Amino acid sequence: MPELPEVEVTKKALESVLKNTSITAVNIRNKQLRWPVEEKEIKKIIRSDIKKIYRRGKYIVLSCQNGSAILHLGMSGSIGVFDCNAKYHKHDHVEFILGNGKAIRLNDPRRFGCVIWANKDPQKHRLIKRLGVEPLEEPNLGEYLYAKSRNRNTAVKNYIMNSNVVVGVGNIYASESLFRSGINPARSSKRISEDRYKKLALEIKKVLNEAIKMGGTTLRNFTYYNEIKQVGYFKQKLFVYGKSGKNCKECSKEIKERVIGGRNSFFCPNCQT
Repeated sequence: MPELPEVEVTKKALESVLKNTSITAVNIRNKQLRWPVEEKEIKKIIRSDIKKIYRRGKYIVLSCQNGSAILHLGMSGSIGVFDCNAKYHKHDHVEFILGNGKAIRLNDPRRFGCVIWANKDPQKHRLIKRLGVEPLEEPNLGEYLYAKSRNRNTAVKNYIMNSNVVVGVGNIYASESLFRSGINPARSSKRISEDRYKKLALEIKKVLNEAIKMGGTTLRNFTYYNEIKQVGYFKQKLFVYGKSGKNCKECSKEIKERVIGGRNSFFCPNCQT
């Protein structure tokens, strides 16, 4: 599943290709995504000056004069930038034609993604208004996580993956951040000290920033035209995620796997307490 770094990489690609151009047409090839695409509403973006492109959690917002389009990649989606006359790929569902001869296409085999019109205040939209803090923008993330955790019995891995607390720390990056900070993913969130939360916050920021610079972990076959050349290369730097049965790079003990909150979790029982 695309997580915060993959969505940030996608957002940067869109910023690059949409610079000094506009959307001239919208083609809906399949309306049946997670929520049916409202063609009449989405087409309000045509020839409306785009004021800003930004990411909120795992959502990409195209903010323009007439309102905002909210895009989400779902479980298996990706957004590619192609020449407007390029051959369609299977599962290309929504296409934005640009004035510079390029086309932005949402490809989503499982159709859990979405393209939604949000009028002029997307921050009040039901998909966005309850989201937690942005981990890369919150200067006191450690103190915040500690304060919010005091009455929670949930495992710390589930806690930092809760998008109502902090956004974008998905399964891969939660596992890696907890390893780097030496915290067992099953430990109760309320039984972790403030100092350890500060260390965890620092590692969350480092992991996410490294992943963004390396094009994320899960993106594949992503075609775009901008300064980012590597896609999915952070996978090569993973310490524990997907490494069950292998030796820990730090202590050589065996990496373990267990299900926490319905998700496969990977950790070193020697390095993480």
